[in-house]
Amino acid sequence: MKVKVGDNVKILAGKDKGKEGKVLRTLKKENKVVVEGINIVKRHSKPRTTNESGGIFDVEAPMHASNVKVIAGKKETKKPVKEKKVEEAKVEEVKKTTKKQATKETKTTKTTSKKASK
Repeated sequence: MKVKVGDNVKILAGKDKGKEGKVLRTLKKENKVVVEGINIVKRHSKPRTTNESGGIFDVEAPMHASNVKVIAGKKETKKPVKEKKVEEAKVEEVKKTTKKQATKETKTTKTTSKKASK
């Protein structure tokens, strides 16, 4: 799991999609995280002792780690790595083809000049 306690995350799916928050807990075995102020659910509780009061409380529920993305400030940490590699590969291919064309042109000019001199 790439998410750690204290990371700022952006919610990718669910009722709070697009919101941002801080990770409070990680549940590694279940692959879930608890984010501050996100995925709020109602919990009903009975009073256990005479001094305790029962009621309905709002609690952050855990959500699956695949539904969050770690962000660093305003920039998101996930970058399209494949696109950059594809662009670089295309640039290299263009350079190779231009070199091949240049060598072909010099070869043809050399052969034509030899024929003309005969």
